[in-house]
Amino acid sequence: MNNKILIIEDNEQNLYLLSFILEKHGYEVFAAMDGFEGIALADSVRPTLILLDIQLPEMDGYDVARKLRTNPSLADVPIVAVTSYAMAGDREKALVAGCSGYIEKPINPDTFMQQVKEHLPA
Repeated sequence: MNNKILIIEDNEQNLYLLSFILEKHGYEVFAAMDGFEGIALADSVRPTLILLDIQLPEMDGYDVARKLRTNPSLADVPIVAVTSYAMAGDREKALVAGCSGYIEKPINPDTFMQQVKEHLPA
């Protein structure tokens, strides 16, 4: 079983929290602080799941998701937006960009793994 999860997140505190929770549940975590690094890392690591912040420097998460979806080897990898964007239409915008799901920040540590597992391949 591939238990690799890539987190693309520029906020160190959020990155730490997500990594801590995932590692505690046995996942191997890879992290990128911006979209360009995340795209390169996704191609080399081939994760089971990508957790993607939308508000990133240089290239926003929507553009990152669109770019990831052009890579045939990543076509089946779920991308879940993990974002504080919670206005009407933000979820739909993430899905149109290529995300498979959407988790709102601030995350709830008690329910986060349940939300993540909903997007992991069986």
